[in-house]
Amino acid sequence: MNEKRYRLLIVDDEERIRRLLKMYFMQEPYDIDEADNGVDALRMALEHDYDVILLDLMLPGMDGIEVAERLRDKKATPIIMITAKGDESSRIKGFEAGADDYVTKPFSPREVVMRVRAILKRASATAYLESMQQKEKIILPHITIDHTAHRVVVDGKEVQLRPKEYDLLYYLAQSPDRVFTREQLLKDVWQYDYFGDLRTVDTHIKRLREKLKEASPEAARMIVTVWGVGYKLEVPQA
Repeated sequence: MNEKRYRLLIVDDEERIRRLLKMYFMQEPYDIDEADNGVDALRMALEHDYDVILLDLMLPGMDGIEVAERLRDKKATPIIMITAKGDESSRIKGFEAGADDYVTKPFSPREVVMRVRAILKRASATAYLESMQQKEKIILPHITIDHTAHRVVVDGKEVQLRPKEYDLLYYLAQSPDRVFTREQLLKDVWQYDYFGDLRTVDTHIKRLREKLKEASPEAARMIVTVWGVGYKLEVPQA
């Protein structure tokens, strides 16, 4: 049986970065395309169906944030942002634009390969995605999740969440009052084991709370930090 080949787009204005990543990915079952500017990257991403896009933040013509935002209007192609900016505000902007993951330069090429594998695993029929089908609708105080429609309603108001924000909320909501460590969330929601950045969880929790708070401060308070351990979705007592 032939091994499935994946199509990957590497976008970076530095040729040495593209060459380095390509060298590592060519050892895997990937067909590689490259772009050195945002305009070409967006055109290629819209014209072709890539399995994953590695997207630099700082690009000539159109930066990575704009590329991601405009691509998200048309497609849900997984995006990993690669950038020299590792501060929290830059990560939040990337996630808000639709990035699924974030890698900071200088990076380990092996780690990037593992992150791509994790996204591909998550996009296929994984145990996590199968388990998500077990509960089509979750009704909690202040929050209702209709998984069939991928819809979140908070105190009567529909809340628009990015895909990973939704996955995180749905995962927590399936086990109310259970505490999950950041490592558990990375493993089960992001499909990362040992090499994930724990700040990814913190950033998504922060954005999730902010979006819930816009509709209902009570709903936002349900996402509870258990200091020194992790997070849980706490159901208020009647």
